[in-house]
Amino acid sequence: MSLRVAVQMDPIERINIETDTTFLMMLTAQERGHRLYVYTPDKLTLDEGRVFARARQVDVQAVKGAHVTFGDVRTLDLAAEVDVVLMRQDPPFDMAYITATHFLEKVHPKVLVVNNPAEVRNAPEKLFVTDFPGVQPPTLITSDVEAIYDFRARHGDMVLKPLYGGGGSGVIRLKADDPNLDALLELHAMIGREQVIAQKFIPAVSKGDKRVLLVDGEPVGAINRVPAEGQVRSNLARGGRAEAVELTARDRELCAIIGPELRRRGLLFVGIDVIGDYMTEINVTSPTGAQQLKRFGGPDVTAAMWDRIEAIRAER
Repeated sequence: MSLRVAVQMDPIERINIETDTTFLMMLTAQERGHRLYVYTPDKLTLDEGRVFARARQVDVQAVKGAHVTFGDVRTLDLAAEVDVVLMRQDPPFDMAYITATHFLEKVHPKVLVVNNPAEVRNAPEKLFVTDFPGVQPPTLITSDVEAIYDFRARHGDMVLKPLYGGGGSGVIRLKADDPNLDALLELHAMIGREQVIAQKFIPAVSKGDKRVLLVDGEPVGAINRVPAEGQVRSNLARGGRAEAVELTARDRELCAIIGPELRRRGLLFVGIDVIGDYMTEINVTSPTGAQQLKRFGGPDVTAAMWDRIEAIRAER
């Protein structure tokens, strides 16, 4: 089976090919004989109810500085000329991101969009996890300053983070007596009107924040992301160090809790964040970690993803 695959992503010229999960997805697709196109989200157009993307056909190779070769720019009618769209641009999950999901919803499921754009829109990662009682540490989402102070009085040390951020941006630990809470909340209010998340601090984060990757609701493998000395953020983009790790019984229990709902929603490629016994996020936008998992001798999660995509397309 040869598929026509359009990848909606940030500029491919700027990616780090040694760590980027989307690049590994593309390499795997190319090895299987699929034709690749790329476009950035700003090149997506809705014209009289039809969805177009100004895209370029590409060939990719794992060579630094020469990892992509471009064909000519052409305008793709997604519904007529594409079999699969990978929606892989990074957050922030803002109105431009949401609008892109509305556009792609018009071609899905005739064109298989990974992940289902309507469900990406309806499952912001820091909110979606709250649908599963008992998996999270104590968590508050609000703009109410008094409610945040009450939460800190009940739980002591906490982590404060923006609701729609990504990659660890804006995440900070506040001890129970930290005098800077007012100032930080003022800064959040200056940036936007979105609520913030207050979450009880989990000391186990010093041992790492595990990223578990799932395909169609089933766990494939995991890596551990260890924060730098004295830091609370373990995101690889924020200086975290990746290391090999095995799935624990608790990891599998968490995946079993959320797996059926992921399948029901068409969330085919998902990454969850696990600290100690708690799940803190369900990442459905552009989960990462596949390259690190493969590098440490784990399974190639992108191969599992393409196996499932090819099976779905064959059924249709």
